[in-house]
Amino acid sequence: MAFNVLSRARFAQILPPRWRSRLARAAAAALLAGSLAPLIACSPTYDWRTISNDASGYSVDLPAKPGSDERRIDVDGTPMRMRVQTAEVNGAVFVIGTLELPDAQPATQQKALAYLRAGLARNVGAAPETHAVAVPLEAGGSVEGVDMALAGKAGAKEEPRTIHARLVARGAHVYQLAIVGREQPAPEQVDQFFQSFKLH
Repeated sequence: MAFNVLSRARFAQILPPRWRSRLARAAAAALLAGSLAPLIACSPTYDWRTISNDASGYSVDLPAKPGSDERRIDVDGTPMRMRVQTAEVNGAVFVIGTLELPDAQPATQQKALAYLRAGLARNVGAAPETHAVAVPLEAGGSVEGVDMALAGKAGAKEEPRTIHARLVARGAHVYQLAIVGREQPAPEQVDQFFQSFKLH
């Protein structure tokens, strides 16, 4: 489940299976093989800007100009729409996915959360380390989400991948934030992304 930085085939690491888009191919150009390592060893440039997504009900800081896409997916037999925004810096892809649920029932939310969580673990072949986290509301207060860290092998070449993800449900939406790459960015960049996320 994902926007991966290597290939269209592994675009499924953060987003649900069968997800495809031009965004994956754009990210793939950033990191094709180990031979590019000298080219990407320089300090990455983070051009943070606050994005307010009224349609999906959140605001977040992204480190580069974002791309966006959407697609219908199947969550255990229930069709749902996923809206996505992504930004890529130095081979790390920052992703915000909004899954639109058919209703706001807790059972529906839990079904979607379990689907996304299982997909993350499956696609790197590793069980996540998880802990509860408070996700702030723009109007004050917070809702409980789950923070996840995964590291494993991805794709036919079994290349190393790390994923830091956060899942949270609010009303008829489930949100999935993630940073995917060979390694995670510096802690201050990770914090900027996750701590800036607020639900409307």
